[in-house]
Amino acid sequence: MGTRIAVISIIIENPDSVDRVNSTLHDYRNYIIGRLGLPYHKRGISIICVVLDAQNDVISALSGKLGMIPDVTSKSVYSKVFNPEESERD
Repeated sequence: MGTRIAVISIIIENPDSVDRVNSTLHDYRNYIIGRLGLPYHKRGISIICVVLDAQNDVISALSGKLGMIPDVTSKSVYSKVFNPEESERD
């Protein structure tokens, strides 16, 4: 099965959820191309943007797991670029 480039945007509204978010992202580290984290102290939130190269089901699973963490919102955006030759990574 091929892979796509996707971006998952994450908003963390409670600092107590940060460790679970980081642990979940660590579980998917083989698919992550890059990550940008921005603490927004004025609003008391953290914003993370993660870029992945992965299969659709992997991207959906990660976004879903993140969204199930209390006080965390995640949304995915998929590119139209699809690489049918890329195989699943370990």
